[in-house]
Amino acid sequence: MRSTLIDSNVLIDLFDEASEWRDWSDSMLTRCAMDGPLVINPLVMAEIAVGFESFEDVEHHLPEKFVRREALPWEAAFLAARAFLLYRHAGGERRSPLPDFYIGAHAAVAGHTLLTRDPRRYRHYFPKLRILAP
Repeated sequence: MRSTLIDSNVLIDLFDEASEWRDWSDSMLTRCAMDGPLVINPLVMAEIAVGFESFEDVEHHLPEKFVRREALPWEAAFLAARAFLLYRHAGGERRSPLPDFYIGAHAAVAGHTLLTRDPRRYRHYFPKLRILAP
């Protein structure tokens, strides 16, 4: 059984009927759900919640029986910081770690596969992470 951490872009596709990626995201979520639990963390929740009017609305569209909620592991914070340092040394301009670093670190530390539509940064900074992407 393999758990999958879902990146926010995949869920946003699912909720946006006009998204050109909706069919891909829907089929990948179905496939991953057959392999094991689907997981999100508070950062993913925050990124998708922007499109909803209330927390209850998010919960209605993303029930816990469909997607398990996990806290960010403390070890993931350290790994995110290390990835962020590599980013800054490579010329990255942001002054604080991006959510992607935390999401990738969470998946890596917890042993989750990461389902995302934007694998570039994850592949670069978390080379051992198992990623499902187009």
